[in-house]
Amino acid sequence: MATVGAQAFRGSILHFVDDPLHGEERSFEYFDDGVLLLRDGRVEAAGDASLRAAWPEVEPVDYRGKLIVPGFIDTHVHYAQTDMIAAYGEQLLTWLERYAFPTERRFDDPAHAREVAEFFLDELLRNGTTTAMVFATVHPESADALFAAAAARNLRIIAGKVLMDRNCPEFLRDTAASGYEESQRLIERWHRRGRLLYAVTPRFAPTSTEEQLRQAGRLLDEHDGVFLQSHVAENRSEVAWVAQLFPWSRSYLDVYDRFGLLRSRSVYAHCIHLDAADRMRMAQAGAAMSFCPTSNLFLGSGLFDLEAAAASGTRVCIGTDVGGGTSFSMLRTLSEAYKVAQMAGHSLSPLRAFYLATLGSARALHLDALIGNFERGREGDFTVLDPQATPLLARRMRQTDSLAERLFLWMMLGDDRAVSATHVMGQRQSPRAAASQR
Repeated sequence: MATVGAQAFRGSILHFVDDPLHGEERSFEYFDDGVLLLRDGRVEAAGDASLRAAWPEVEPVDYRGKLIVPGFIDTHVHYAQTDMIAAYGEQLLTWLERYAFPTERRFDDPAHAREVAEFFLDELLRNGTTTAMVFATVHPESADALFAAAAARNLRIIAGKVLMDRNCPEFLRDTAASGYEESQRLIERWHRRGRLLYAVTPRFAPTSTEEQLRQAGRLLDEHDGVFLQSHVAENRSEVAWVAQLFPWSRSYLDVYDRFGLLRSRSVYAHCIHLDAADRMRMAQAGAAMSFCPTSNLFLGSGLFDLEAAAASGTRVCIGTDVGGGTSFSMLRTLSEAYKVAQMAGHSLSPLRAFYLATLGSARALHLDALIGNFERGREGDFTVLDPQATPLLARRMRQTDSLAERLFLWMMLGDDRAVSATHVMGQRQSPRAAASQR
């Protein structure tokens, strides 16, 4: 076997091959003393330590005592809201007016957008996130800055400029025509450039006219492989507002469906206040729900029904939703997801939680042929978790005797400190902004 561009990593290895809902024991592969082999940044094999014999001249990077998992996938996050995370005291609509819109105003400045984009990507990597679906702002400069920073790090980022032509401040408003044209140019510049992908991004139905929503559907029809990202049914006041603005619609989700925005590679954040017909329609369309527990709790929006989503067959993924969300950490986000399920009288097992943060989110994005696990040919993005990251975590880990218990402790007690290393296409990533400040 040729070893040009070969890398090996030794440690405990976990990845998923199916949803644990279909049988936990068959859903994953775990190697207590394992080896991950990459060639030219892609997975060649993952298995027990005997795999070292395949490339005897390649010295493995030693992560023994730690857990190697596929890189986390954040399916809903606002990079421009980094500087307003943890803004106090409001629910969704007032929060947007008071905090989000004024913060996003500055992103017509390319220098500001670049600086925030670099910091944002540092935070993703510090927390073990290697793929993210990201909202920029209405300004094309904001999308350019994020894509350029991601391209320099070879990250898989899905992003787009926001479309917003009504019910918002004038300084954040485009038009149906300008939004279409600016999105078109961004798609031509960035979509499928390296590992980058474009998402048509109407903020949410209340801030787009019917013509703008129609133009968003046109962009999807005209460009192969482009995504759609938006919000739906997050807050009861928002749902009531949509009913007033679109009196002809059966439901909030129906607004998007009427304009061709409900389809494969459509990802809708929140999906709290949906009915059974909405969930069935999302499943039929191949669209995905991004469950954003820290944001939903922080803004008092409601509790996502994970059981109903699963029963409908809808694709479900996980999002931090920074800055409504309160942490870039997928571990912290899974902790809150567990608590949301508990409040509804359900249970989120640690195995299913880690599945949702890796292969489950990859499947929701229709990217599981590229990312999400360690099957051969997948892109070599992975995260290394340290069971000794804090004194409390180390002490509790000594009391466990199963993989599920250890995963649960990382969920409950872990944060960015538990992430020992993050690798992108095999290459270890170091936060740049932090390094420049030392």
